[in-house]
Amino acid sequence: MAKVTFSTPISRTTMAYVLAGGRGSRLMELTDRRAKPAVFFGGKSRIIDFTLSNALNSGIRRIAVATQYKAHSLIRHLQRGWNFLRPERNESFDILPASQRVSEHQWYAGTADAVYQNIDIIDSYAPEYILVLAGDHVYKMDYERMLVQHVNSGADVTVACVEMPVAEAKGLGIMHVDATDRIIDFVEKPEVPPEMPDRPGFALASMGIYAFRRDFLHEQLNRDAADPTSARDFGRDLIPYLVKHAKAQAHRFTNSCVHNRDEADVYWRDVGTIDAYWEANRDLTDVVPSLDIFDRDWPIWSYAEITPPAKFVFDEVTRRGIGISSLVSGGCIVSGATVRRSLLFTGVHVHSFGEIENAVILPEVDVGRGARLRNVVVDKGVRIPEGLVVGEDPTLDAARFRRTARGISLITQPMIDQLNA
Repeated sequence: MAKVTFSTPISRTTMAYVLAGGRGSRLMELTDRRAKPAVFFGGKSRIIDFTLSNALNSGIRRIAVATQYKAHSLIRHLQRGWNFLRPERNESFDILPASQRVSEHQWYAGTADAVYQNIDIIDSYAPEYILVLAGDHVYKMDYERMLVQHVNSGADVTVACVEMPVAEAKGLGIMHVDATDRIIDFVEKPEVPPEMPDRPGFALASMGIYAFRRDFLHEQLNRDAADPTSARDFGRDLIPYLVKHAKAQAHRFTNSCVHNRDEADVYWRDVGTIDAYWEANRDLTDVVPSLDIFDRDWPIWSYAEITPPAKFVFDEVTRRGIGISSLVSGGCIVSGATVRRSLLFTGVHVHSFGEIENAVILPEVDVGRGARLRNVVVDKGVRIPEGLVVGEDPTLDAARFRRTARGISLITQPMIDQLNA
């Protein structure tokens, strides 16, 4: 098919529909009070900010976010940080909680149903294309490039895919493609993932990103809603059906990944476990991290809380406030303590003689005098007692906190409260 020349970017006639209702149960107690997309990441952002920033930076100005599980924290963040899109500029930002709009007894039954229940709202804006996005991954992507491929290929649906070693792809949805990247089969969590035709040893894993024409998606959602055997899910139902009965095309993330260095890795992370979450955050402390959050050409937008600058105080031999290879956010005070290879989110206070290493410490945590924390994730608002030591005795850590197989300890306030119970 001949390539089409566009007078305006396709993104300007596209709505981004972000699915942000999932709990993310593998993050354990981190998602007890918030949905996975609302979990803090990178020092001052939330996970969902990456998807929303990609949409905005790609030129998309109509965005909708579907929420469900424990959505208050997420909705509050969206209201504070993403309320600048203006109807008078043909922009829109809709927050769509599950509200039993189709049936008095039915919340969002699946990802496809989360779009179907709001199809009238989508139609009211009349976008030509719909980009369905997962709101719980960390990456930088130019969606315009995917949309251009979608139109030029004549596909009914285009699925964004990330290239992964076969050994790491067994737990994901894998696209089996031909030499033109047309999807010929969709395999969910296969024991033997089908390899890419041009890259043996690697498979194409779905990123949970789908491009459609709006009228085609509308037809398919109506068809799926009438099927009593459907689970109302894109990955389980809609995409496998379209692979068999329509033209489904794979879009390789390597063609739209945003990085400002040619040698940089193609970066996409599903930070769905404590280990993956800790590692992705701590990776940002590298001298040149694979994920560049300092890139002004592709900024990560978020709610910018007004805070004073970070403060490091005391300069004595045994009581010196220092930070080494760390990200320290506004409102933090490192008072005569040492912080190494760690992220301190907004408003963290580390008191004297403390030692923090390989730590991800969420907002408003207070670390008591003399505490030593290594290889930890500390939830928001936790009060660490004076002298607490974590990361040196695996058996003791596992008895008191949530400790992973890789030796990362998750600390929450109820766990701290149990220490003195």
